[in-house]
Amino acid sequence: MPNLEHSAYPAATLLHLESLVPCRESQVSMLLSIFGERQQLSFPSIFIYGHTSSGKTYVMQTLLNTLQLPHVFVNCVEHFTSRLLLEEILIQLQNRSSETKEAAHVPCDTFNDFVRLFKQAIVSQDLQDETFYIVLDRAEQLREMEANVLPAFLRLQELTARNVTVVLLSEIVWELFRPNTGCFEPFTLYFPDYSIGHLQKILCQNHPPEYSADFYAAYINILLGVFYMVCRDLKELQHLAALNFSKYCEPVVRGEANERDTRKLWKNIEPHLKKAMQTVYLREISSSQWERLQHNEGEAGQLKGLSAHAHVELPYYSKFLLIAAYLASYNPVRTDKRFFLKHHGKIKKTNFMKKHEKTSNHLLGPKPFPLDRLLAILYSIVDNRVAPTANIFSQITSLVTLQLLSMVGNNDQLDGPRYKCTVSLDFIRAIAR
Repeated sequence: MPNLEHSAYPAATLLHLESLVPCRESQVSMLLSIFGERQQLSFPSIFIYGHTSSGKTYVMQTLLNTLQLPHVFVNCVEHFTSRLLLEEILIQLQNRSSETKEAAHVPCDTFNDFVRLFKQAIVSQDLQDETFYIVLDRAEQLREMEANVLPAFLRLQELTARNVTVVLLSEIVWELFRPNTGCFEPFTLYFPDYSIGHLQKILCQNHPPEYSADFYAAYINILLGVFYMVCRDLKELQHLAALNFSKYCEPVVRGEANERDTRKLWKNIEPHLKKAMQTVYLREISSSQWERLQHNEGEAGQLKGLSAHAHVELPYYSKFLLIAAYLASYNPVRTDKRFFLKHHGKIKKTNFMKKHEKTSNHLLGPKPFPLDRLLAILYSIVDNRVAPTANIFSQITSLVTLQLLSMVGNNDQLDGPRYKCTVSLDFIRAIAR
């Protein structure tokens, strides 16, 4: 029994559409009911929001293309000014038919010009008798444009007296769009995140034809078991699935296991998934480089050529400042005398130190420290004398800007600023080398 039903479209077309948008049938059904038939007036503006990789752009493109509804699709990041945005809409509208491929470019400086040119283009394209859709992807960029652009788009149907619907796609909620002066409220539609069951169903659609669907489903189940807690991004998961599947198949290709020996297959793929876990979202190397890396012998935890962020280039004293900040964050104040003073005298071994050696400070996280303690540690670890010049203080500010340090509290504290070191031990080791 098909989930999508609409009297204006053939059942075969709707069935094909349903196969193209798995796990989004309820949202597509809602959009179909809003759109209605081609000649009917649709809602003036629709606001669709949801997290990244929740299918907003893909569903809208698939829906409009499959049903062959007249539309233009514009990315607001690529067309970042109102003039570029309005002109792109007119260009796509004029180039819909093959006869007008060489249409002359018409400048559009204001929204009044856009309304006039849009009405002329609708007549020239013979679209008066059906709904025309303008889809604005990454619509949060509209907030950076002139104050009249967003309200005008929301009322475009009224301004042009034409059957047009503006669809806004965004990753943020409508409350962050609404102008202080008020505007026409769009119809809002939420795209929820994919559940683990949805992700498994979608990812399993890409199984290679030379392997059975059950074999690929078992691989996807292992992949999601490892990555689902840290990554819900469908695009990233598709990339990881394509990248590591060849390693999962190696025992089967060599004849050491069959498709049902899940234990052997898991043991073979586990170290490679651990490597991939360290670079989720980073894409520090290309797929071909990753495949070459997989063939290299070595420990499972080592990543040759990866983690380029651990080898960041910093000014000379910024490196020492970062090391000093790390020492200040992870060592108690009472140990400074023992670690950083050359002639500290005898220090009694107390039960306090023995008790606290059982708990690693790395498990407790970084502690805040004042600026004067950071400078004191810096002077002790640098061989030559460092004068507290404006250059040193500006480098501290740069480290905060790079998010290698974070400022704790407000800038107007009477006892001076306090900082935390936000980098890992591996990062500090790479800089210390």
